[in-house]
Amino acid sequence: MPPIAKPTACLALADGTLFYGQGFGATGQTEAELCFNTAMSGYQEIMTDPSYAGQIVTFTFPHIGNVGVNPEDDETQDPVAAGMVVKWMPTQSSNWRAVQELSEWLASRGRIAIGGIDTRRLTRAIRQSGAPHVALAHDPEGNFDVEALVKAARAFPGLTGVDLAKGVTCAQSYRWDEMRWAWPEGYAPQTAPKKKVVAIDYGAKRNILRCLASAGCDVTVLPATATKEEVLAHDPDGVFLSNGPGDPAATGAYAVPMIKGILDDTKLPVFGICLGHQMLALALGGKTVKMNHGHHGANHPVKELDTGKVEITSMNHGFAVDGQSLPEGVVETHVSLFDGSNCGIRMSDRPVFSVQHHPEASPGPQDSFYLFERFVQAM
Repeated sequence: MPPIAKPTACLALADGTLFYGQGFGATGQTEAELCFNTAMSGYQEIMTDPSYAGQIVTFTFPHIGNVGVNPEDDETQDPVAAGMVVKWMPTQSSNWRAVQELSEWLASRGRIAIGGIDTRRLTRAIRQSGAPHVALAHDPEGNFDVEALVKAARAFPGLTGVDLAKGVTCAQSYRWDEMRWAWPEGYAPQTAPKKKVVAIDYGAKRNILRCLASAGCDVTVLPATATKEEVLAHDPDGVFLSNGPGDPAATGAYAVPMIKGILDDTKLPVFGICLGHQMLALALGGKTVKMNHGHHGANHPVKELDTGKVEITSMNHGFAVDGQSLPEGVVETHVSLFDGSNCGIRMSDRPVFSVQHHPEASPGPQDSFYLFERFVQAM
């Protein structure tokens, strides 16, 4: 039998549990909350999704890295997730679009990964005990101070009460006209937009902006801290609230007053996704709660209550809107068929609505695109 390779990476949970494996990507140490994602594809989009700030992602699907990476699939410029955990070490990529190997890409962008982990055992632990705080270390020599790692995991402050949107939002406003990818031209520009949209960037994924452009929108993106006056200065036909990381109640400290101002002083259509959905709920008088282990995957069934239609959706959230907290005049529109949690709301008398899932991520593949069309029609 060949000799067993010496571990070069260690994942330490705050409860003292240790997982040893083989490190790849960058070397060093990082601390974060640990979640798991059940998607069978899209590891590059997941790692570059700003909603994963402050989190290490465990991939339950074993074939991670086999199609390499390419810049067209980035949801933002660099990986935002703190690290990744996989069952099998990435093999050499085999895909005509690949321009770099996953391990090289992670290393060049300072992200640590560990392979050779029993991801089923780890996922069960997350489901049973909630998303743990962890420390992940990669040392090619295999030298680990496990007591220090566990201590570092326990010292991680967590995501409750933490505003992470300011760390991933844009530094200044910009225009967006790139539409969704299509064969053979790739990403074509929107040259005949019908409506002006201001998109608030709490950690916006590029494909959401592309879907807005493809639906006929002239998109101007503003930072997360934009005020009502800055939004209205662009004379928009509608306002979009993007996805993003962290605790919506913390980000809401500055975002909710702006959203309330838009709702109180205008009749503009408003559409929110993910964190934007949660903060719209807060602005309307609802509440949000921290989930045990969240929803992360591309196979989540969501029911639209008005029609009874079931959509297969992509999700990535660790907080949720409390459907029982919604005030009069705010209607629950979508629910998760996994656990019954809230996945959508709307005002009963105005075109103001939002969803928890990601209609731009196309797992259905086009089950939820109607939401972008509904937003444009409302304008």
